[in-house]
Amino acid sequence: MWLRWLAGRGAGQKEIRQWLDQLDPVVWQQTLDSLPFLRGLSDVDNEQLRQRTAWVLASKAFSGAQGLEVTAFMQRVVAVQAALPVMHLDPVVYEGWTEIIIYPSGFLIPRIEIDESGVVHEYVQEASGEAWDGGPVVLSWEDSWPGDASCVNVVIHEFAHKLDLYSGAAQGVPGLAAHPDISSDHWVEVLHATFTEFEQAVMVAEAAIPPDIDPESDEAQPWLGHLPLDPYAATDLAEFFAVSAEVFLLRP
Repeated sequence: MWLRWLAGRGAGQKEIRQWLDQLDPVVWQQTLDSLPFLRGLSDVDNEQLRQRTAWVLASKAFSGAQGLEVTAFMQRVVAVQAALPVMHLDPVVYEGWTEIIIYPSGFLIPRIEIDESGVVHEYVQEASGEAWDGGPVVLSWEDSWPGDASCVNVVIHEFAHKLDLYSGAAQGVPGLAAHPDISSDHWVEVLHATFTEFEQAVMVAEAAIPPDIDPESDEAQPWLGHLPLDPYAATDLAEFFAVSAEVFLLRP
């Protein structure tokens, strides 16, 4: 049945087959071994993930920034993590854009914000990943290797944003066509309720941090470590969905 999407609009059948051939048992196992959180996949999930990984590799162009040479191994490591959220979905949800850009490490993004008084603020923000609406996914290679105990995954995070953006503006509501048992109204109801609950929990935790401790430093962990998600998830609904996706897929 997966041959139905094999010839999808995002990639040609020939290119996907070529990547499937390259992802032979030895190469595929090496790819999985490089990411500890992928251990223990069932045979069905293993093959589904391999097929979706081949689709990502065939449909997206990889580019290196700041002189980085993107190797085949780097492409596989990124692609398998990108494929994980859509392991059992039609990869059409990743269509509409074509490029993955990889920096050697963190990169800088110019930002413009207008405050409540109408004053324009321009600044530069350091980032490890970004998903552009209708454009590429930008990643830091240095940050694309989650450890055993980590619940942070920049690749999953940015591709969760792509799932969100596929159905419209990024607001934590991905397309639910593959899940007829879930109504969009119920999804939104649960999303808003859990986001509000988490936002309040973060506020309580941060209020308890002594004023001489930076809330974003490791020293704040005794107050923030009990939270189920990184406090960054309280930024807005889109980040709440993306961070939740990271945690679910890394430590379900």
